Amino acid sequence: MSLGLIIQEGRVVSFLYLIPISVLLGAGGLCAFIWSLRSGQYQDLEGARYRILGDEDGTPL
Repeated sequence: MSLGLIIQEGRVVSFLYLIPISVLLGAGGLCAFIWSLRSGQYQDLEGARYRILGDEDGTPL
């Protein structure tokens, strides 16, 4: 498959646009995950489980 064949076929050219887009989306997801680790989003996993069961305002459900 030569470069001329890639440019002539519209299907193959559309895949060439998807590769950089998918790499950018993956890098963005990785950056968001690293940010969440550094900002302490995963520090208190046990407390969130018990906070949802607590009734802080005293009104019945």
